[in-house]
Order: sequence, then structure tokens, then C-alpha cells
Amino acid sequence: MGTLTLVLLALGLAMDATAVSVSNGICYKNAKGKVAALYAGLFGLFQAGMPVIGFVAGRSFSDFISSLDHWIALILLGFIGGKMVIESIREMREKEQCDVHRTLDGRTMVMQAVATSIDALAVGISFAVMKVDIAIAALSIGFITFFCSLAGTWLGKKFGSLLGRFAEIFGGCILVGIGLKIFIEHMF
Repeated sequence: MGTLTLVLLALGLAMDATAVSVSNGICYKNAKGKVAALYAGLFGLFQAGMPVIGFVAGRSFSDFISSLDHWIALILLGFIGGKMVIESIREMREKEQCDVHRTLDGRTMVMQAVATSIDALAVGISFAVMKVDIAIAALSIGFITFFCSLAGTWLGKKFGSLLGRFAEIFGGCILVGIGLKIFIEHMF
């Protein structure tokens, strides 16, 4: 996988976490910079760890599915990206409700980090069949997610909820595009 493709994939995966970070920036206006950095670090850690878990699981049966790797990448990335776009459009219709005086607790942070990193687990499976260097991929995904989440929290505090949904739509489109690219490269 090329560097540009990996960066775009990492950006696509980071958009779920970024959208949640924008939402948290809106809803937890009292959170200080240290809390936002901790939160972004947790997102980055989970986004980096899940592809590794998926990679290990995928390697255990990669010989069986190596002839289908381009189909798997297309289906997984297309499904994940399409789901992100559809959910974002649905959620744009709903007005976000939150109490701006509540605090962001550790349990909520971990639950959000796990929920937004499930897509990265599926991507890790496709990394195994594509023979991607998982260390570089996981670090790239983790760092990009960290910085996008940190920026998302700040943008949420400054600009409101509209930005979060567009970030998620953008991320979904990137994932669908990468799935199509992998499929086309292997087919032609």
C-alpha cells in the first residue's frame, strides 16, 4: 500500500473519531486542553490497536482468502464507508442535544474510543490479506486519529455541530474510494 493511500485510509478511519470529538467539543465546553489531549490519545490508541488485532486474526486465515483479497477490501471498505455516509446524513436531520455543563468521564471516553475504532478492526483484516506493513499502518492511523480528534474537539468548541457530520461523510467517501481503488488495481 502506497503512502498516499495509507494516509487517506487513516484520515477516513479517523473521521468517526473526529466527528465524535467535534460533538464532545460542543457538549463538554468546560473540558480543558489536557482532557482533550487525553481523549485524543485514547482515540489514537484504540484506532492503532484495532487494525493490529484485525491483522492478527486475518493472518490466521489469509492463505484461505488470498485469492479474494481485492473483493474483501472492496466489500469491507465500501460497507464501512457507505455506512458512515448514510449514518451521517441521517444524523444531520437530528438536532444535537447536550448539557454543556457536564464533564467527560473515563468510562464515556473508553466507550466512544471502542465504538469509533470497530471499523479499524475490519480494515486490519484486509491489511492481512493485502500484506501491509502493520506497524507503519497502525502508527499512521493512530497518529492521524490523535491529531484529527484533537482538532475536532477544538473545532467543536469553536464552530458547532455541522462540521462533525461533514467530516464523517468525507471519511466515508474516502474509504469507499480506497476500496474501489484496490479492487480496480487487482482486476485490471
